[in-house]
Amino acid sequence: MTWRALSADWLKIRGKGLWFLVFLGPLGLIAMQGVNFGLRYDYLRDQYRADLWGGLLRNVSDFVPVALYLGGTLVCSLIANVEHQTSSWKQLLALPISRTAVFMAKLLLCLLLLTVSCLLLSAGTVLLGMLLGFGIQPVPYVDVLRIGLASYAAALPVIALQLWLSLISRNQTLPVALGMTLSLLSLFSMFVSEWVPLSWPFMAWNAQRPWLFSGAGLLLGLLVLLPGALHFARKDVA
Repeated sequence: MTWRALSADWLKIRGKGLWFLVFLGPLGLIAMQGVNFGLRYDYLRDQYRADLWGGLLRNVSDFVPVALYLGGTLVCSLIANVEHQTSSWKQLLALPISRTAVFMAKLLLCLLLLTVSCLLLSAGTVLLGMLLGFGIQPVPYVDVLRIGLASYAAALPVIALQLWLSLISRNQTLPVALGMTLSLLSLFSMFVSEWVPLSWPFMAWNAQRPWLFSGAGLLLGLLVLLPGALHFARKDVA
């Protein structure tokens, strides 16, 4: 049933601006770093001459948590608004499909769109590096993939919470305001304790054992997901 609901949701997002948002995040980050390296090319190339790709990845990674939190918030809100704006929750939930399947379909769609965005970030980083002439050094493909996906895994608790709030709230002010606040606070992740989930996307790239924070994000994301699905299954959604 989940896959049937996912197929229906996939059709519903046409013309809703979600794909534009999926492309906008990674392209915006790459364009910003393109300007950064373009304006300071000689200085940055000299500074990172021992590891050109590492320097590029470090500059990109500083803004990945912000993009993940803000992008995740907007994607979750837009997916939920497909039903909220048309007041179609009652018709949807009256169908012979469980509420849990509906919730899981929305979650899978959100995760799929964000995964595409993270992969575009990795591809765009490689393209930018090549345009900057970094191809003289081997491309660290593992790190290129890790720059988006590792932080993405670490951000799953917030993404799961955002989807939960977006689905149960007809007024999207609270979830969007919360997401924007967290995205701004993530700029100061380096000053936040590693025990605070807000810092995990940053730590998933910069910590000595980054995989711990990606794993913690996956686990806590699951723990947030379970009560979210249960609450959605029991709550009257108008």
